[in-house]
Amino acid sequence: QVQLVESGGDLVQAGRSLRLSCAASGGTFSKYIMGWFRQAPGKEREFVAYIMWGGDTSYADSVKGRFTISREYAKNTVYLQMNSLKPEDTAVYYCAAQGGSYRPPRLSRSYDYWGQGTQVTVSS
Repeated sequence: QVQLVESGGDLVQAGRSLRLSCAASGGTFSKYIMGWFRQAPGKEREFVAYIMWGGDTSYADSVKGRFTISREYAKNTVYLQMNSLKPEDTAVYYCAAQGGSYRPPRLSRSYDYWGQGTQVTVSS
């Protein structure tokens, strides 16, 4: 059983930066595709970014060029560096892990394990 714990959420002004962290335990971190999703009030959970075993990454159009996903194998941790934050980035951010057979990483249903979420609030 994999446990995921996010941290780093905060209240920031527009234009500032935040880095979210997601620490994984209980599994073989190197075998998982890791993703970040977010959910704003009244909206469905949406894809933000994912990173493959070998480091390939993909981003939602809304965050491309502003957010960077990375992973540190020695610490079993995945990061989401968020720059030039906008009020529309306000949401609860969730870390997720996909193991086993490959499924499309942009889909939330493709993931097996989820963290509890961390709140990011961007004020204008």
